[in-house]
Amino acid sequence: MAEPSVLSEVKDGVGIVTLNKPEKLNAWDGPMRLTVKAAIEKFNADKSVRAIILTGAGDRAFCAGQDLGETSKFTGGSEGAAWFETWRAFYDCLRNSTKPVVAALNGVAAGSAYQFAMLCDVRVGHPGSRMGQPEINSGIPSVLGPLLMIERLGLSRTIELTLTGRMMEAKECQQIGLMHHLVPQKKVMAKAMEVAKMLAAKPPIAMRLNKQRFREVTQPAFDEAFLNGRRIQEEAYASGEPQASMEAFFAARAKAKGAKKAGAKPRAKAARR
Repeated sequence: MAEPSVLSEVKDGVGIVTLNKPEKLNAWDGPMRLTVKAAIEKFNADKSVRAIILTGAGDRAFCAGQDLGETSKFTGGSEGAAWFETWRAFYDCLRNSTKPVVAALNGVAAGSAYQFAMLCDVRVGHPGSRMGQPEINSGIPSVLGPLLMIERLGLSRTIELTLTGRMMEAKECQQIGLMHHLVPQKKVMAKAMEVAKMLAAKPPIAMRLNKQRFREVTQPAFDEAFLNGRRIQEEAYASGEPQASMEAFFAARAKAKGAKKAGAKPRAKAARR
């Protein structure tokens, strides 16, 4: 039986959601996102859970973002537009949470996963963690990422990160306020649990009202992004540019894997001599 794509457990009053596709750097598709959403909403409704931690399996990634194997198959603009609209309910499961949410970033957080991490209340990472918005490299226009970055980083840095698609190292993330705690890799979950327990001990009504107020002041921009995002993604996928960029990515990766295998054979023979 295949491993579930998402794991969940409660430990010391903290709900832990683990993305569990380490072979794909925990990249998510539509069904996986629905499972993550259900797990978060279940913990939010559970009175015995006072805080939530999100993390990824393995030691390479929190989540690489969108599974390109899903979006590369889109044949036109209507599919791109419909796909974009599914993100609203997914992001709302964090925006509507009345309980504090901590991201334990055990590796890379890219694209939509970077956005999801920004929606968490506190982020814990290690020196090898990286965050960024590389969607432009796959031909995907960014709508939700810039919205979240403008609120946290300002317009100038948001433009630079969106247009270059570069990934930020952990030190830069901490310097600009995206990473709240940097600890050794083996201590990321322990630190995340420490922070989650501290937040869980806060008065729950004040916690709920504070989070409600943050949601209220950011709601107009969130609504605007979804009002116009459908149009933007529809135009992009109707052009075929995202699909072509993803196909090129898969072809380059396959070529690199083939070259690696070809290069490994002579070394293996030499070793046997």
